[in-house]
Amino acid sequence: MPSLASKNQSAPARPRPRRPAPALIFGDLWEFDPAPETADPKIKSRYDLFINGAFVAPKTGVYFDSINPANEEKIAEIALAGTADVDAAYAAAQRAFATTWGRLPGRDRAKYLYRIARLLQDRAREFAVAETLDGGKPIKESRDFDVPMAAAHFFYHAGWADKLEYVAPGARVAPLGVVGQVIPWNFPLLMLAWKLAPALAMGNTVVLKPAETTSVTCLKFAEILQEAGLPPGVVNFVTGPGAVGAAVLQHPTPAKIAFTGSTAVGKEILRVLAGSTKKMTLELGGKAANIVFADAPLDQAVEGIVNGIFFNQGHVCCAGSRLLVHESVAAAVLAKLKNRLRVLRVGDPMDKNTDVGAINSRAQLQKITALVASGVQAGAELFQAPGQLPTKGFYFRPTIFSGVTMSHRIAREEIFGPVLSILTFRTVDEAIEKANNTAYGLSAGVWTDKGSRILKMSTELKAGVVWANTYNKFDPTSPFGGYKESGFGREGGRQGLLDYAQRL
Repeated sequence: MPSLASKNQSAPARPRPRRPAPALIFGDLWEFDPAPETADPKIKSRYDLFINGAFVAPKTGVYFDSINPANEEKIAEIALAGTADVDAAYAAAQRAFATTWGRLPGRDRAKYLYRIARLLQDRAREFAVAETLDGGKPIKESRDFDVPMAAAHFFYHAGWADKLEYVAPGARVAPLGVVGQVIPWNFPLLMLAWKLAPALAMGNTVVLKPAETTSVTCLKFAEILQEAGLPPGVVNFVTGPGAVGAAVLQHPTPAKIAFTGSTAVGKEILRVLAGSTKKMTLELGGKAANIVFADAPLDQAVEGIVNGIFFNQGHVCCAGSRLLVHESVAAAVLAKLKNRLRVLRVGDPMDKNTDVGAINSRAQLQKITALVASGVQAGAELFQAPGQLPTKGFYFRPTIFSGVTMSHRIAREEIFGPVLSILTFRTVDEAIEKANNTAYGLSAGVWTDKGSRILKMSTELKAGVVWANTYNKFDPTSPFGGYKESGFGREGGRQGLLDYAQRL
């Protein structure tokens, strides 16, 4: 009888089936299985204006399309407000201030703000999906930052509403009355919370216009206001292009206007309202410097740099779009950044694996493309993440420019896209001079192991916010705002609350 060993030796080998090689993306990553967010955003096919506590059709009778930047498909139809609609919104806000909200005790206003915050938490996934569909940012950004931070602002200001006698020690404060607000497209829900929460906590009523391209979450938020039982007219939303925003800001009714947007529009607002008695806060553009010293924790710094410019597509006015690196570690930092960009996933914002989503609009994509072309033409060295971009939608590759000087447009102008310009320095004074050599003064970051150097930089840098060994960290208790052409006034914290008050 043949042995078992001989049987095994004589048996024919069974061929193993060959599996197809997985597709490669951006560098040498294996392709992940798709992980789409499946929550229902509950978006209506058409949204009217929100005036006096109810959704009302625009007097213009006109609606415009809100487009998903990831695939260029229509999401919903949005009402186009006219001058008569803006008048109606301000009339409702004035009436609500005089009859209800302006007379309501702070403890009762606080109850409404707490209720709004809890309702937003209850519908967090729904709002995160709507924000991503309408704006193009990755779902993990909307889910993990935008919506929770929006709720946090309402919680924080609810806590202030019954303690306003302590907001300005030695002085009494009172609401201003009716406030007009205009917000941008980069953080639609969060900017709404930044503006509404302090205004309502102080006892003001509001007329607010969201960005034309990102109106959906604002109008969905009106449903939360209805569910919370907010008195009619306390908050009113009018939607449309820049002309509607101009009507909101130039209307004679508001005692204060608050605007977040481009520096060019901010300057126009100042010209138009010059000589008026309106109180103003303007949060405008930025060209922030992220400064990396030789003793910095380089791997940590690289993650902070990527977080500060690429994970949000550069769509924040405080994006760290200028990187100042000590020349002794510049080559190492550049190599680490290139390796990091090679594995960033660019694509469908609704996929939980996506790091970099879609640009908000075709117009913004064209602006980014033109500024990047100017950098190439000026002789800066370009590096872009490899791989295929989606064939439909508005996408741009994460981009690094090295060999940049202060004369390049890409080092001076706000790009508002995933584009990083790298400059080098030798001394602390040179780093400060280059960081301050800009028309803007919104934010900055410092990466170093020396606490004394961080303190020196924080006093020498002309920026409203200076982050130390981190970047893009926000908290409702901390004021945010800029200097120079980045605007004036503060949002968040006690200081932001005072910008919605008058001292008696």
